[in-house]
Amino acid sequence: MAKITAAQVKELRERTGAGMMDSKKALVEADGDMERAIDILRENGVAKAAKKSGRIAAEGLAEFAFEGNTAALVEVNSETDFVASNDKFINLVNDITKAVLAAKPKNMDEALNAPLGDGTIESATTNLTAVIGEKITFRRFQLIEKTDDEVFGAYKHNGGAIVALVTLKGGNEEAAKNIAMHVAAINPEYLDKDSVPDDELARQKEVFTKETENEGKPANIVPRIVEGRVNKYLSEICLVDQPYVKDSDMTVEAYAKSQNATVAGFVRFEVGEGIEKKQEDFAAEVREQMK
Repeated sequence: MAKITAAQVKELRERTGAGMMDSKKALVEADGDMERAIDILRENGVAKAAKKSGRIAAEGLAEFAFEGNTAALVEVNSETDFVASNDKFINLVNDITKAVLAAKPKNMDEALNAPLGDGTIESATTNLTAVIGEKITFRRFQLIEKTDDEVFGAYKHNGGAIVALVTLKGGNEEAAKNIAMHVAAINPEYLDKDSVPDDELARQKEVFTKETENEGKPANIVPRIVEGRVNKYLSEICLVDQPYVKDSDMTVEAYAKSQNATVAGFVRFEVGEGIEKKQEDFAAEVREQMK
């Protein structure tokens, strides 16, 4: 049996809003598997669905650029938000984004070796690390291609804490930017229902079925209730079915249609997603120094 740590219990509580004992019992039952523990809490009616993104903790900036039919998104991390607001760091992020867009690398190795100034992206990052005295990491990038009858639109929140890019078939750049703003704010997981993986859909149906049965609903109406809950879940995680953030009386799909467009795709970068920052125990550090 896996050892359950206080940090795991804390993370599960933060992600689900469940109590400490319920969280610990769920982790024990799930043998430490965080996603399974969340499902157990939901099955027992203790928690709602939790976002997969987990905690957001690292500092840095995300940026975008597009030219012609190609767009690039990048994320560059720093150790502190102070460095993330430094002009040299901001300029480096912009330069890396343009270099990635120009080189169109196929993977991170190619990206690190892409030309930048008198050297490469990797050497430019290393050089600024030496100048600033804080580790700087080019974490990830994504290239997006569109066709001639499609348009890009992008939105950057809080100087680059979140960047979203949307591709529309038809429409215009302003409409695409408006939907990108929605993506940045609401953080959809999938484009539409057809994009949800079969195994994920099956898992959700199983969770909703157990949850409904545990509520004591008559067996003959359980399938209908489960279908309704699955459809509601899909409308919450699928971009085109979400209420449009600027007008909740229409869905994103309806807004796109009003602009003579359909949503072809989206990408969203949130700085630090999936990275857990080291938690400093300053009291322990002081005690250690006093020994």
